[in-house]
Amino acid sequence: MSRPDDKSSLKTDPLTEKKVFIKTYGCQMNVYDSQRMADLLAPLGFGVADEAQDADLVIFNTCHIREKAAEKLYSDLGRLRPVKEAAAGKMTVAVAGCVAQAEGAEISARMPLVDIIVGPQAYHRLPELIARSVREKGETLDTDFAVDEKFDALAETRRAEGVAAFVTIQEGCDKFCTFCVVPYTRGQEVARRAAAIEKEACSLVENGVREITLLGQNVNAWRGEDGEGLGALCRRLAKIEGLERIRFTTSHPRDMDEDLIAAFANEEKLMPYLHLPVQSGSDKILAAMNRGHTADHYRTLIAMIRAARPDIALSGDFIVGFPGETEEDFQATLGLAEEIGYASAYSFKYSRRPGTPGAVMARQVAEEEKDSRLESLQKLLRESRERFCESLVGREIPVLFEKAGRRDGQLIGRTPYLQSLHAFAPASMIGSVRPARVTAVTPNALAGELA
Repeated sequence: MSRPDDKSSLKTDPLTEKKVFIKTYGCQMNVYDSQRMADLLAPLGFGVADEAQDADLVIFNTCHIREKAAEKLYSDLGRLRPVKEAAAGKMTVAVAGCVAQAEGAEISARMPLVDIIVGPQAYHRLPELIARSVREKGETLDTDFAVDEKFDALAETRRAEGVAAFVTIQEGCDKFCTFCVVPYTRGQEVARRAAAIEKEACSLVENGVREITLLGQNVNAWRGEDGEGLGALCRRLAKIEGLERIRFTTSHPRDMDEDLIAAFANEEKLMPYLHLPVQSGSDKILAAMNRGHTADHYRTLIAMIRAARPDIALSGDFIVGFPGETEEDFQATLGLAEEIGYASAYSFKYSRRPGTPGAVMARQVAEEEKDSRLESLQKLLRESRERFCESLVGREIPVLFEKAGRRDGQLIGRTPYLQSLHAFAPASMIGSVRPARVTAVTPNALAGELA
């Protein structure tokens, strides 16, 4: 679920005495966790600072998926060092997330300015860790796994912001793909209780949220106490009055069962958008990756999904240059990508992650070859996305308007296919779903007008 680095978007209360600055690296799960950490700290008097130098507490919430994740952290910490020294003991620095989990000891050794190191399953203990660090004037490290406790602790302090929200329902991974560090940093797959998920969703809706996105490393691996899967959970949540839309991400092909596919056909609140990573179109590479599915199995799933929901927008992930990937293997990936016709997709060069089987595999692909292949794949995926967007021009589609746009009288909304759409509309429409006609495709969004 890799995404560009982001800063916490929570608003600052000018009356709050203390400030926290949170820099978020990576995926939607990390964005969610950063927001929950800010929620936990608010009762302690922490507002949100826009810059690190204005903060009493600086948190780097790290991601370990992509290459050079730790290097980015050390670079940021290096730039922060003189700022903390100038603060003369009045600034606390914390490193959170997956890099903290995987490399906590090295961070401690290399960066004495770090006061707190906290793994992704211990965020709910952050207030305690801050108090202990201040009291003891020394480093505090907590990377213990306590996922169930974390789920509930973070939800209790949750604040609704805007009309769309993430809700974590599952964490961890049991798949052990040979390129991925998630099983080692997030732990085994753990599902949150259905009643707790529903309770949090109800609370969010009562506070103005109209769309929720269910999050998990393998979100469709979720199973309730009664054995029911994600399809049943979506139907349960759809009964919440006032909830207009449901999404989920990120899915694994091995956990895409018939009931979940059927939910796309019979539950109108489940949006016609699915992120289903395939990674490669070559069966040889898929086996080396330990993906547990073939290219034809993936094709069959897509056919079933499209039969259930013909207008569905598909998204995927691809890795090029995995060890042993030949030109023939890469052409199979290009062929699959072109055949599926993705509305959006994410593609990356393979990068060695320490501690994973892929890092020590023979026949590593040269970087220049990875660059060439990635460029070819991204060109194909970009053209596929453009075709999908152009197919919407002239159509009338429901849009959930979320916020004001850059221009006076303009609102920004979200289509069922997860695209941004801007249209001139009254501010009173924020939080409502209204039909809009797509008039044009812009570089990063759709333009539209109220129907």
